[in-house]
Amino acid sequence: MVYPRSFLKFILLSFLLVSLPLLYALAELLLSVDRLATQSREEVLQATQAARTSRLLFEQATTLERIVRQQIILDDPALLDDYGKLRQDFRATGTQLAALPLEASERAMLERLLDSEDRLAKRLAGPRPGAQGAAELAEGFASLVDGSQSMVAASAQFTQRAIERLQDTAARARESWLWLALATAGIALGLAILFAVLISRPIRQLDVAIRQMGTADFTHAIVVNGPQDLRYVGQRLEWLRTRLRELEEQQTRFLRHVSHELKTPLTAVREGAELLRDEVGGRLTREQQDIVRIVRENTLSLQKLIEDLLSWHQTKDVEPATVGPVDLSELVRRVLREQKLAALGRMIAFETRLETAVVTGDAERLRTVVDNLVSNAIKYSPRSGAIGVELRARGGQAVLEVVDQGPGVPSAERERVFESFYQGAPPAEGRVKGSGLGLAIAREYATAHGGRIEVLDREDGARGARLRFVLPLAAGRRQPSAARRGLTAGVG
Repeated sequence: MVYPRSFLKFILLSFLLVSLPLLYALAELLLSVDRLATQSREEVLQATQAARTSRLLFEQATTLERIVRQQIILDDPALLDDYGKLRQDFRATGTQLAALPLEASERAMLERLLDSEDRLAKRLAGPRPGAQGAAELAEGFASLVDGSQSMVAASAQFTQRAIERLQDTAARARESWLWLALATAGIALGLAILFAVLISRPIRQLDVAIRQMGTADFTHAIVVNGPQDLRYVGQRLEWLRTRLRELEEQQTRFLRHVSHELKTPLTAVREGAELLRDEVGGRLTREQQDIVRIVRENTLSLQKLIEDLLSWHQTKDVEPATVGPVDLSELVRRVLREQKLAALGRMIAFETRLETAVVTGDAERLRTVVDNLVSNAIKYSPRSGAIGVELRARGGQAVLEVVDQGPGVPSAERERVFESFYQGAPPAEGRVKGSGLGLAIAREYATAHGGRIEVLDREDGARGARLRFVLPLAAGRRQPSAARRGLTAGVG
């Protein structure tokens, strides 16, 4: 498709081409109306002329009969002169009537009428007829008047035929206008759809490109087809994408180096804190033990933050590394065992109901997803609360739900909680420690495995958050017939 140089010109050209069929239909309609009006005028004029001429012919024939009867009685030469003059008018009227588009029968009737008058005129111009001849002559002119009367009736039929021709022409015009309207509307609609697609294509490409960049997807090149001004915008977006990708790579390298450099001294600090806690260098007072505990907890938090940063940058390449069958129920049990100490510290109980569900994916990354969901629930759960963990296999999918009794997630923040570094409002019990990367990493890994993570309302309507993790089951795995229930573990 060859586009004009300007997008505005392309839109104007589209409007022009779409309006051309409609303009053609309008012009054809005007011409048809004009032709119909012309035909109507001609038909009306001919019908009027036929009616007027036929009546005049009848009147002239009647006058001729009266003059002939007077001539038979009076034998006045002046009457013959009047007859001659009137006969010329009668013949001229018949000629005018013959010039109209009469039917063959009507034309033959007119010719017989004129021939009859010609024969009678010759007899009248001859020697004076006797009584018998005069009677025949009078009878002939009476027949002439009757023939003229028939021509008046024929003119009425002529008018009726003219009306019928106008009705037929109008009906054909209406039918042709209908087909013309349908054809032009179809063509205009087809052109409108075609140009709508051609106009929306570059806009859609720009929209897709902007959305990709908005989601930090800089891996796909931006190509915009269309007018030159839109192609230029696409080129500038491609330049921006390339530049942002370079900056992101620089940021990734920087954070990777910083994280690596931080881990070395942090490991030394953590080992020193462990040695002090184990009183390798000597016994500690109670105050010193509290200081060591604070140092140890903060080094653990700092190490977790560094690991989250590294994991977050690794999600840029989130394709599963080691793919194989993974028993999701066993993986969930493993995560719960690992989080048992964190739950004990807050007097939190796990209520589990786990069915066997085998999926295909990277076991370590799936463990990270489940671990982030559970640890997030522990962070936001109140002390002495309970966390529900349910795994079921339904409709070819494995569904894991983690439900806590914390403050819950407002509807306006249910998508934002999956953004990097977003933590939302702190709960009433105080600030929750974390990097704000756990759920972002979890969603990236879930999407890479063909699954999804979403935040829902609790089914019982109680206070708290309900996070659902959905994955497709491994091919060939049948849905279990009965649930395998876990034990309810209360801590406290």
